[in-house]
Amino acid sequence: MSIRIGNAPCSWGVEFASDPRNPDWRQVLKECAEAGYKGIELGPVGFMPEDPAILGDALAENGLELIGGVVFRPYHDPDAWADVLDATHRTARALKAHGAQHLVLIDSISPRRAPTAGRDGEAEQMEKPEWQAYRDRIAESARIGAEEYGLTVGIHAHAAGFMDFEPELERLLDEVDESILKICFDTGHHSYAGYDPVAFMKRHIDRISYMHFKDIDSAVKAAAIENRTGFYDACGQGIFCKLGQGDVDFPAVRQVLLDAGYQGWCTVEQDCDPTLDVTPMEDSRDNREYLESIGFK
Repeated sequence: MSIRIGNAPCSWGVEFASDPRNPDWRQVLKECAEAGYKGIELGPVGFMPEDPAILGDALAENGLELIGGVVFRPYHDPDAWADVLDATHRTARALKAHGAQHLVLIDSISPRRAPTAGRDGEAEQMEKPEWQAYRDRIAESARIGAEEYGLTVGIHAHAAGFMDFEPELERLLDEVDESILKICFDTGHHSYAGYDPVAFMKRHIDRISYMHFKDIDSAVKAAAIENRTGFYDACGQGIFCKLGQGDVDFPAVRQVLLDAGYQGWCTVEQDCDPTLDVTPMEDSRDNREYLESIGFK
C-alpha cells in the first residue's frame, strides 16, 4: 500500500498566520520530524516563510516534504473575495515552489452557521442566488489552483461554515467539474456534521484525492451540539481527540482506501488550542503509532 502519513501545523494549534499564540514555525517543523513524520502541510499562508529558499532549507534540514496547503477563507462572504483570491494565489505559489500537490479549499466559520455546527436540520441555508455565487467563488479558486498552477484541488467540508453537511458537499460536487475540483476528505469533520465517514468514502472514493485523518470524542461532540458550543471552544474542550480514541472507524477507513488502491498522502490533524495544556509532539507521535498499529506504514 503506497500511502504516506503526514501531519499539519493545526496539530500545533496553528489556525491563523497572525495569531500571537502560534509556536515558532521552526519548532513545528522540528517537532513534526521528531514525532516520526516525513511530510507536513504548509499551514495558513504566511505562517511559514514565503521565500522558497528559506522554507526549502528548513524542510530539508528536518527531512520533511511539503504535502499541500489550505485556503481557509470566508468563501461565503462576497466582500472578502479579494482576500480569498490573494490567499489562493499565495498558497498555490508556495506549494508549486516546493513541489507540493494538494491545494485544499475550506469555507471558514460563519457567524450564521456557528450555532448550528453538527445540527443539519437547524442550519440556515443559502437561497439559490447566494448559493450560486458562493459555488462560483469556490469553483474559481479551484480553477486557479488546477489550471494556473497545476495542483490537485480538493474541497474540504468544515464545521460551522456553509460547506459543512453532506448534502451541501454533494451538491457542490454535482455542480463543479471534477477536472478542477476533487475532495479532500476529513474524517473528523464529517463525523462532527453527523454523518458516517466510511459510508461517504465508499460512495465517493473515486473523487477523493487527499485525506485528512481526524478523530472525534463522542461525548464532547454530543455536549457541544447540545450546548451550541462554538467551534474553537469545542477544540479547547478536546472534541478532536487522538486517533483511535473517538468515533471514527479507522480500520474501516484504511480498508476503503486499500480496496480503492488509494496512493498518496493522508495527513493527521488534531486541532488544538495552543494556550491550553496540550502536548502536540507527543500526541502526533501517538497518532502515528496508532496508525502504524492498524496497518498504515
